[in-house]
Amino acid sequence: MQQAQSIDQVQQVLSGQGYVCGRALATVVFLSLKLGRPLFLEGEAGTGKTEIAKALAAGLGRRLIRLQCYEGLDAASAVYEWNFAAQMVAIRTAEVSGEAAGAAGRAALQTELFSADYLIERPLLQAMRPDERGAPVLLIDELDRTDEPFEAFLLEALSDFQVTIPELGTIRAPEPPIVVLTSNRTREVHDALKRRCLYHWVDYPDFAREVEILNARAPEASQQLSREIVAFVQALRTEDLFKKPGVAETIDWANCLLALDVIALSPEVIADTLGAILKYQDDIARLQGSEAKRILDQARASLDAA
Repeated sequence: MQQAQSIDQVQQVLSGQGYVCGRALATVVFLSLKLGRPLFLEGEAGTGKTEIAKALAAGLGRRLIRLQCYEGLDAASAVYEWNFAAQMVAIRTAEVSGEAAGAAGRAALQTELFSADYLIERPLLQAMRPDERGAPVLLIDELDRTDEPFEAFLLEALSDFQVTIPELGTIRAPEPPIVVLTSNRTREVHDALKRRCLYHWVDYPDFAREVEILNARAPEASQQLSREIVAFVQALRTEDLFKKPGVAETIDWANCLLALDVIALSPEVIADTLGAILKYQDDIARLQGSEAKRILDQARASLDAA
């Protein structure tokens, strides 16, 4: 699959990789591909933002290059580094063999040391390289974890799709990569960067779509169990929790329940497996005892009313 030619085809491409995609999201993905614009996805953790890039790369048959962001990430770590250890070995070898003697020898050694042989390519530079399968999918994950100087650098890199290495010159992408940026909104990303992108807020899915997602990602679960799981998780999201469970936790929990051969939810089963859907002890402690039963009864009442 070289390219998606319509919104429906985008949905088919993603669905083929087990990613259930609504019309609004499929539209912005299609426009990103059609116009060659970066796609900026924002939303709560666990709502499937990273999975979109993975599914898109697999569905289009492109290489996925992931830049995982973190506090203190700088341009050097994101673009390239020189292999210092290998350079030191080359210097020592040249000194022992006498190849570094004289001005000509030193100049030749310097040229060799700062050649592509000693270059360690990081994700942004890798994404600029030609690929016989077509432009890769560049996933810049959790951009909100970085700081403003890196954002400013990224703004330039994504505008021109080129990077400059002082010793080698400017490297321009022969074909712009398909860029997907994600943010959990732990801080606001600068408007200047957002303006370069097409934007979409990835929200928690409604009940029907989350059941559809679970059917795709945990097909071994019975329809009744899948509906109970989704109803319970969606009821949990209405509680005052430190971290509400995302779709990723719904899928993880379903797989845990399948591994335990669970055919229906019970307060006891929920208490034993809370670590699959809640990641903070205060949240887990809140659901001990009668709370789990109350939320389960609430979830089942919503199913009966549907």
